[in-house]
Amino acid sequence: MILALFLCPFAWKFSLINKIESLQCGRYSLPMSGADFRPLVMGILNVTPDSFSDGGLHGSLDLAITHAENMIAEGVDIIDIGGESTRPGAPPVSLEEELRRIMPVIYALRDCGKPLSIDTRRPAVMRAAVDAGADMINDIEGFRAEGALAAISDTDCALCIMHMQGEPKTMQLNPHYEDVVVEVSAFLHERVRAAREAGIARNRLCIDPGFGFGKTTAHNLQLLTHIAQLQAGLQLPLLAGLSRKSMLGMITGRPVEQRMVASVSAALMATLHGARILRVHDVAETIDALKIWQAVEQQAL
Repeated sequence: MILALFLCPFAWKFSLINKIESLQCGRYSLPMSGADFRPLVMGILNVTPDSFSDGGLHGSLDLAITHAENMIAEGVDIIDIGGESTRPGAPPVSLEEELRRIMPVIYALRDCGKPLSIDTRRPAVMRAAVDAGADMINDIEGFRAEGALAAISDTDCALCIMHMQGEPKTMQLNPHYEDVVVEVSAFLHERVRAAREAGIARNRLCIDPGFGFGKTTAHNLQLLTHIAQLQAGLQLPLLAGLSRKSMLGMITGRPVEQRMVASVSAALMATLHGARILRVHDVAETIDALKIWQAVEQQAL
């Protein structure tokens, strides 16, 4: 049976249906399986001047709210707010600047009817965001900063634990692994264990292999094809963030502003391998593609 699952990645996906039921996400319980389940779409809302794809587009509060409202109209499931660019080569911003960027947006959107995720690696930002109404913390460092887990252990927010090799400023200079799938899996296991030891319930956790964060295109493709195994090994829902990333540019030869079709295609591939959450820039297009996928899946039942 185990051999059969490794030989057929889709068997992993279906074996998880009754084991990953929901994700406790602050004020919301998000379904992760079921007869009518489709992956949840997390829409990206960067309030930064220098993010790789949409830096500066939503920098003011009015622009950020408008973009969020547009994503809600398109059917977004989660809104992911980021106040610090983590693109390759990006310098860090100060704690005060990150808070200045994101806190007004959280206050403005906390009653929008959708879970709010905050993309941050600072414990002080995590706590302030949750106290203001955020429902998830999405940490590219896997909650390794001192005090990160303690800052939110007594809340009911969800935690997205991501793998990154190195740091944003240098992570793409020369990423190296002996076996990227084994090493990423081992890191995620260790961070999940740390979260559990901090008193955080399993139903608050999801994992992210960190596409593009200290990985070559070959590494990213290996992780993409092993999504189901990564997810099954931890029995936790997996978030895939492939939208507009450089690996898509390497494959298609297209600049970042022309990667929408590639991004939707990558999201569908992640779906086919079992991803439960898709972090995307192009919400409407991704949801349209998922509707087609879902219709075909239901017809096949």
